[in-house]
Order: sequence, then structure tokens, then C-alpha cells
Amino acid sequence: MAWTVEVVAEAEAELRTLPADMQARFLRVARLLVEFGPQRVGMPHVRPIDGKLWEMRMRGRDGIARALYVARTGQRLVVLHVFVKKTESTPRAAIATAWERWRRLGDEDPNA
Repeated sequence: MAWTVEVVAEAEAELRTLPADMQARFLRVARLLVEFGPQRVGMPHVRPIDGKLWEMRMRGRDGIARALYVARTGQRLVVLHVFVKKTESTPRAAIATAWERWRRLGDEDPNA
């Protein structure tokens, strides 16, 4: 069974605000995850953030952006939050936003 990448509505809206080159980078990393699976894609494309929360790493002419995602049952990767990164570390508020969106999906405990 192949992996899929889904984007929640709020993250889709955030993704559309990014410059075109960063959107293209997002699509490239998403294709890598679908083609090879998350176990075989690592740095510099993705890295773990907090428990089951991972980030897709995007760089463009105008800066750096991140897409926070989790793996769900059925080999689905769900993108929860997309943002422009302005500090060296991922902001706690961005992580909290992703966890809150994860909780609203409802069927799995994010900390299990």
C-alpha cells in the first residue's frame, strides 16, 4: 500500500500564501514521501520535531518555511500547519498549533 499526503484545510490556506518556489519545494518533498515512504526520507527534506510530529523543510529565495505533519493509520501523512520560519528553532506556538489541529481530527491520541 502506498503512502499518501493529505493537507488539512487550514494548512492548505497557509501553503497557498508561500512564494511559488517554496510551494514547489513542498510538492517535491511530498512526492518523495509518497514515492519512498517516510522511513526512507530524511535530512535535509524532513526531520522529527516533537514525538510523532515531523517537519518538511522548505527553502526559497525569500526565506525558509516548514510544514508540520504526522503519520496516521492507513499510511497517510497529514500536514497540519505550514508557516514561514523566522527563528533558528521551530517556534513552540507553531508546534502547539499543529497539535491542536491534530486533536481536532479526533481519532488518535497525538501523544500515544
